[in-house]
Amino acid sequence: MKIKYIILSLGIWSLTSCNHLLEVDPYTFSSGNTYYENEAQVLRAVNGVYGRLQGLHTSDFYALTEMRADNTNYQYSESDRGAQQREEIDEFLITSSNNFVNTAWANLYGIVAQANVILTRIDNVTFSDDKLKDRYVGEVKFLRSFAYFHLVRLFGEIPLHTVEVTSPQGAFTDGKKSSVDEVYNVIIEDLKRAADVLPKEYPTAEVGRATRGAALTMLGDVYLTRKQFPDAVTVLKEVPLLGYSLMSNYGDCFDPSTKNNAESIFEVQYDHSIEGENSNFIYMFGPRDARVKLVGFTGTLGASNIPTPSIYNAYEPGDKRKDHSIALFDDATNSKYPEAIAFGGKMPYIKKFYHPPYPENGRSNENWPVYRYGHVLLMLAEAYNETGSGDPYIHLNAVRARAGLTALSGLSQATLREAIANEQRVEVAFENQRWYQLLRTGKAIEVMKAHGEAEKNRLTRLSSASYNVQEYMLLYPIPNREIQLNGISQNPGY
Repeated sequence: MKIKYIILSLGIWSLTSCNHLLEVDPYTFSSGNTYYENEAQVLRAVNGVYGRLQGLHTSDFYALTEMRADNTNYQYSESDRGAQQREEIDEFLITSSNNFVNTAWANLYGIVAQANVILTRIDNVTFSDDKLKDRYVGEVKFLRSFAYFHLVRLFGEIPLHTVEVTSPQGAFTDGKKSSVDEVYNVIIEDLKRAADVLPKEYPTAEVGRATRGAALTMLGDVYLTRKQFPDAVTVLKEVPLLGYSLMSNYGDCFDPSTKNNAESIFEVQYDHSIEGENSNFIYMFGPRDARVKLVGFTGTLGASNIPTPSIYNAYEPGDKRKDHSIALFDDATNSKYPEAIAFGGKMPYIKKFYHPPYPENGRSNENWPVYRYGHVLLMLAEAYNETGSGDPYIHLNAVRARAGLTALSGLSQATLREAIANEQRVEVAFENQRWYQLLRTGKAIEVMKAHGEAEKNRLTRLSSASYNVQEYMLLYPIPNREIQLNGISQNPGY
């Protein structure tokens, strides 16, 4: 059965109208005793968890991971201030009532909630093949880890749920948050289990599901984040043995006609031919007045996640990735937007997610790349450099060669660390990695203060309060709704 990550109908998944953390409706939620009775129902439930990934990436989640960093900002419109709270994320001016932060929290905990139901109930289902049952457990643990890995990096100490919530009362946490170490312990154990039971690959009809390579890659990312570099080496060096390879053309990593290719380790699946299964990235990220020329329909585009001069200038001369990643919209309407001045009157936009034509308005066909093999090679190079073991250059230079750049060699550890970080930035630009890279390397405050000064110098609309980056801002505020309903303590500073 071809996997289509469709949120189940008939009220099976009712979390989209949550009022508090992991809220459940005892009459319609999927944990009901009448549902988990056979393999087919478990499969539909697992697919439902994948479905949550679609909604996460077609929402404004990118604002928390790319716009928060120095890769992107937004195109300001005096006449349209509806996205002001998204802009506040970019400028480090948010409060605990920020709707985009609240939505990200709800979406990620929705993944956790649905995963926990399956993990709690799957042992009561009889399977004809225990390996299939183990695979489903591995997939769901991978997906739960995906959610918790985002949550712990974005919010720090958080409520930690690992079993099904069976009543509205059980959804409340009574203010309890788990430590960062406790959350990571669950993530690591889940990913180890997933890597043990997930297959190397799937039949064509099931491509897009979590694999052993995906679990190992995320586990390696976790170890890098935790600065457990020897563990990162041990895990990440297994990934090249699984048959992945770099696409010869960088642009093919994002082209809908070459989805789930040899470089793809895990990507969120979309299909514009099915109502509700499409992506919409160019409609969110395109320049405001470019809708007719870029997608062929009237109206305006979202004008968010706009590449900054900082990322545009981060590419080395001759880097082939630049033209596949960023394009410039040239139109007379740009004259009223100060963001275009740095680009000679042209407005930049993310080309990775622009593949016309678009037969229907508002619907695009790109998948969202979560992990690619090029990223793995650079993480492995980072881990080797930090441990002083292995050869980081072979992995770094493989990525550079594909980009048309000369090989590096003979650098000091510190200089190589910087070179790898720069390579990671441009290799996975606009793939929701940049903010995490800055956090992981301890560069967030330094980089964002400098970026803020540059932005304020070129954009006079920015207030003096913007980009006043403080240590506490490295975490997002706990949504005010959760504090009021669950008694969760707010992160310091908010």
